[in-house]
Amino acid sequence: MDDIDTFLLKFKGFYFGREALNVDFLENLDDFEIRDDDVFIITYPKSGTIWSQQLLSLIYFEEHCKRTENLETIDRAPFLEYNFRKMNFDERPSPRLFSSHLPYYLVPRGLKNKKVKIIYVYRNPKDVMCSYFHFSNMLSTLKPTSTFEEFMTLFLEGKVLGSLWFDHIKGWYEHKNYFNIQFMMYEEMKKDLKTSVKKICKFLGKELSEEVMDSVVRQATFQNMKYDPLANYENILNDKPEFKRTEGHFLRKGTVGDWKTHMTVEQNEKFDKIFQKKMKDFPLEFIWEINEE
Repeated sequence: MDDIDTFLLKFKGFYFGREALNVDFLENLDDFEIRDDDVFIITYPKSGTIWSQQLLSLIYFEEHCKRTENLETIDRAPFLEYNFRKMNFDERPSPRLFSSHLPYYLVPRGLKNKKVKIIYVYRNPKDVMCSYFHFSNMLSTLKPTSTFEEFMTLFLEGKVLGSLWFDHIKGWYEHKNYFNIQFMMYEEMKKDLKTSVKKICKFLGKELSEEVMDSVVRQATFQNMKYDPLANYENILNDKPEFKRTEGHFLRKGTVGDWKTHMTVEQNEKFDKIFQKKMKDFPLEFIWEINEE
C-alpha cells in the first residue's frame, strides 16, 4: 500500500493533492484579495464541481453559452487552490468565477464580506464515495486502492483529498451565517435542472431569457457535457497523459444511487450507522436514489 503522504499534503488539518499546489500561495491565502462580485463554487470532491463550473460559465458568459469561444470551463472557473494553468488571478476581469474544495476555515477572509456569492453543491456521500473510488484509481496523482472496502476505510477516516466529508459539509453549513452562501443539492439538480438553474440565477441576481435558460439547461446536461471537451476536462488528460493510471474519464456516470452497485449490505449498514451518528440533527436533506429513466 502506497503511503498517503506520497499523494497528499496535510496543511492546517486539511488534505490537499500535491499536484499544482503552491504552498506559499496557501500560506497567504487568508490575504487573497477578494472582489465584491466574485463568485465561488465550493464542493467536496466528486460532488458536481465540473457540472457547476459549466453551469456558471453558461450563465455568466454569453460567448460560452453560444459556443463562440474556445475556452474551457476550467479556465472560466479555475480552482483557487490548484492553479493548473498558472493564471494571474489579479489580472482576470470581473466577474471572476472560482472553484474550490477548501473547508470554511481556510478560505480568504474577504469571503466573509457578505457580498461575494458562494454556491455550495453537496451530494449524498455514498455516491460521492463510489465516484471517488474510481477517480482515485484512474488518476496517478491520487492514492489507488485495490478494493472498494479499502477505499471506504480511507474515506471514512478522511485520508483523501478534501479530508473528511462529514467535516466539510458540516463546517460550511454551521458557519453559513458568516458568508453569502446558497446550498444546492446535486440530486435535486439531477431531478429538475431548470428549476435549479432558476434558483441559482435568483441567488446570483442574474436574469436570463427563456431562450437562454433553455440553452443553459440543454448544454449542462450530463450527456452533453460528457461529449463536450471544453466542459469535461478531457483535454487536461490528453495534454498530460501521465496523469492517467488507468482508462477513465473525469465525468463517469453522474447517476444517483450508483452506490447500490458497489456497497455490500454490511458496508451499507456500517456507513448508515456512522452517517446517523455524525449527521444527527443536521438540517439539510439527502436523496439516496431517484428514478432517472
